[in-house]
Amino acid sequence: MPARNVNQSHSSSTLRSSSNWNMFISLPLCITRSSGNRYYSTSHHSRVFKTSALIPTDGFSHYGTLALIRRLHPPPPSLILITIYTIPGYFGRTLDPSILPRDRDYSLVGLHRTSAEKLKGILCCSDCFNSGSGGNAVVSCVEDGKSGHETWVRVEGLERGLCGKSRPIFFRGVATVVVKLFNLVEPDVAVLGKKDYQQWRIICRMVRDLDFPVTVIASEIVRESDGLALSSRNVYLSPEERKKALSISSSLSRAKLAAENGQHSCRELKISVVQSIIEAGGKVDYAEIVDQDTLEAVDVVDRSLVFCVAAWFGKVRLIDNMEIDV
Repeated sequence: MPARNVNQSHSSSTLRSSSNWNMFISLPLCITRSSGNRYYSTSHHSRVFKTSALIPTDGFSHYGTLALIRRLHPPPPSLILITIYTIPGYFGRTLDPSILPRDRDYSLVGLHRTSAEKLKGILCCSDCFNSGSGGNAVVSCVEDGKSGHETWVRVEGLERGLCGKSRPIFFRGVATVVVKLFNLVEPDVAVLGKKDYQQWRIICRMVRDLDFPVTVIASEIVRESDGLALSSRNVYLSPEERKKALSISSSLSRAKLAAENGQHSCRELKISVVQSIIEAGGKVDYAEIVDQDTLEAVDVVDRSLVFCVAAWFGKVRLIDNMEIDV
């Protein structure tokens, strides 16, 4: 049974008076307008459901996305909402967000078939990232001029390193978008994957600093059987590039084992990983060993750390990480 569509034309009175209310709340809703999303969260959450969880994604669902849903069980919250659209605030005007896969129909079908008993709402309401209109044209939040966003949320310390070096406005978009989602959905729980380690830590700090009543749950990285971290970008790898990209996870695994067996020089560990990726044909963006909480770079393995890597294979930029616990 396909997900149903809730948009601005559906009034709350119509929904509440439905004779099929039990069936209505048992099926996942496809919410396409932010007004429908706000009604669903504030009215349904408070009146029908006890708790709610939000799972923000980049617009393409895969097994890693399903792992985020499974991370909530047991015990399940009464209401789970998931976003499946690419967020324009993530990107600068020089980076085309269309490079990310966005097969909405595929995502809807996959999510419904595998998670129908758990998933209650599928958010496709990308209009909440439009800041207005100029004539008949919709204005995106990243547009220049007076119609674009002038209000942004930044977690200044945590966003500077790692991905922030080569993508200086990326985490500004992440934090702002998640704040907008928290305001719209009012979740009790948010689930984030550890593959985007820096993003996870930034959202945790933002929740703490701004006193959001949201518990952030982390989900471990989901990998293919050969070790490649699941990512929406993997579909753009050619078979040969995909084979070469395995050098990221394999070299990280060797570095993790070496560190936990007594190799405490971060410089030596980083050299080994960078060399493996370059030899495989990749181009390293960064390879850093940082504190798990502060994300500050360290020289010696003397505490709980995380080894984070970003590398290009062809036109595809991949990220991965492994925690080192000593």
